[in-house]
Amino acid sequence: MENKNTDSFQHDNTSDQINIQDETSINEIEDSEAETSVSEEDETTKLKSELEIQKDKYVRLFAEFDNFKRRNAKERMELIQTAGKDVITSMLDVLDDCDRAEKQMNSANPEQIKEGVQLVFNKLRTSLLSKGLKAMDSIDTDFDVHKHEAIAEIPVDDVSKKGKVIDEIVKGYYLNGKLIRFAKVIVGK
Repeated sequence: MENKNTDSFQHDNTSDQINIQDETSINEIEDSEAETSVSEEDETTKLKSELEIQKDKYVRLFAEFDNFKRRNAKERMELIQTAGKDVITSMLDVLDDCDRAEKQMNSANPEQIKEGVQLVFNKLRTSLLSKGLKAMDSIDTDFDVHKHEAIAEIPVDDVSKKGKVIDEIVKGYYLNGKLIRFAKVIVGK
């Protein structure tokens, strides 16, 4: 009988050891779960703060870009409104000369009037040339649809004049190398 009690005692003792080990394992698992939940909370808090920082940067960048667009639109409007100011200012001298010439037309002789008008035209041409305006040379050149607008075609006897500009009705102009007005021409056929 003693053998049974010993077995029973050993069995109870073994059972207690298993229970102690289970409790230790359970405690370790609970501790690790607690640490995991604490670290997850820390990581979540950290991610939320990083998200707030990124949102703030985005809002600031968007506001800065919006301010840039407004400033750029304002500057563009000012530029458009004053773009011709330089040209108009240079034309005021020519306008003053025209006013003086008009006053002199009644009292001066025809040769002086002709000379005065010629001076005004030369001043106008010089002023426009200084701003980048250049007249197009069209007569006796090949007709080019990118530069000329044909008003009429006339028959020509000379074969070398066929397809060439015979006469210029309205001059064409370039401004700083860019075509701003087509020349209206008569073409030989």
